[in-house]
Amino acid sequence: MINIQEVTKDIYWIGGSDRRLALFENLFPLPKGVSYNSYIVLDEKTVVFDTADISISDQYLENLKTALNGRPLDYLVVLHMEPDHCSQIATVAAMHPELTLVGNVKTFQMMKNYFPETADMKKIVVKEGETLSTGAHTFAFVMAPMVHWPEAMFAYDTATGALFSADAFGTFGALESSIFADDYDFEKDYLDDARRYYANIVGKYGAQVQAVLKKAAKIDIKFICPLHGPVWRGEHIAWFIDKYQKWSKYEPEDDGIVVIYGSLYGHTASAAEAFAAKLRAKSGKDVKVYDISKTHSSNIIGEIWRVGKIVIFSPTYNNGIYLPVANLLHDMECLTVQNKVIALAQNGTWAPVSAKLMNEKLSTLKNVKIVDNVLTIKSVLHASDEEALDVFVEAVTEA
Repeated sequence: MINIQEVTKDIYWIGGSDRRLALFENLFPLPKGVSYNSYIVLDEKTVVFDTADISISDQYLENLKTALNGRPLDYLVVLHMEPDHCSQIATVAAMHPELTLVGNVKTFQMMKNYFPETADMKKIVVKEGETLSTGAHTFAFVMAPMVHWPEAMFAYDTATGALFSADAFGTFGALESSIFADDYDFEKDYLDDARRYYANIVGKYGAQVQAVLKKAAKIDIKFICPLHGPVWRGEHIAWFIDKYQKWSKYEPEDDGIVVIYGSLYGHTASAAEAFAAKLRAKSGKDVKVYDISKTHSSNIIGEIWRVGKIVIFSPTYNNGIYLPVANLLHDMECLTVQNKVIALAQNGTWAPVSAKLMNEKLSTLKNVKIVDNVLTIKSVLHASDEEALDVFVEAVTEA
């Protein structure tokens, strides 16, 4: 069934949502699905911004055909060459051999890899600040390298103030009845997934995001049209850009504390729970507790981005770090987690060494302070450990 929604004058959303996909990039759980956004501009000339994932190809192509209503497609602008957005390029090109492809040098280098059949098609290669006019609308191109692929770019419509932002400002989660963020309780329905999306997909590239945000600050943005998630408009834009400012600077959103534990038989879990209760009472802060074996690491990474203080409990396992914890630390390193305070607790029946090993890994991260006090548990937390636990709580509270 056709699903086309107006963004603003002459600009329409022609994307779709996939609620069946289990893992985004075959890595990240999608309990609420994901949307793939494509936009068409119906001006003197017609232009489409990006295509969609193959999983919604029938819906997408039906929307495109209906929106054009027999008109030719003059331009296909490719802002991002990742397959979940470019998979329909060859199909659309075959349907509309009259079209001209628009991208930058790196766009077309990648396009040769995916779609060699487009080699002889008409192309316009654009650079920073260059424009494309379709009549009443003029689109200025903004290069956004490594947000989060090297060819990524934005397009800004000087007529409507719409910014087509590729993968920036996106979120996991299918769209419901509306394409607009302000039609939802975004903070309740989408914010955790937006943060998780940013941290895991874009998070490594904070410096590059900052560079693009500085460019964006110089233009009057009235709409943000991302490739995933809802469209932003009006006064709500500043709120979401502020989130991106914090996330890209690795600044915490709030003063909550996250406690992460791994536990083989429940003893480390019990210690972490007891610690969290004492920490909340002592600090007065919101404390969230996560079992690393049950909570997907992408969710925990999102929570690490949210807060400034993290506590990790790990058993010693084969004279090393408990594997799910080790994997999380590797993920933190790959995503260049910064500006955090981290406290460590270890458990071991005969030779607890996990804190020392975690410290070695975490010390490579930029501007991360490791709390000097380490809580060591010998198998089980006993009443005799109460004083050590209280000292650890005090150290974390004051860090």
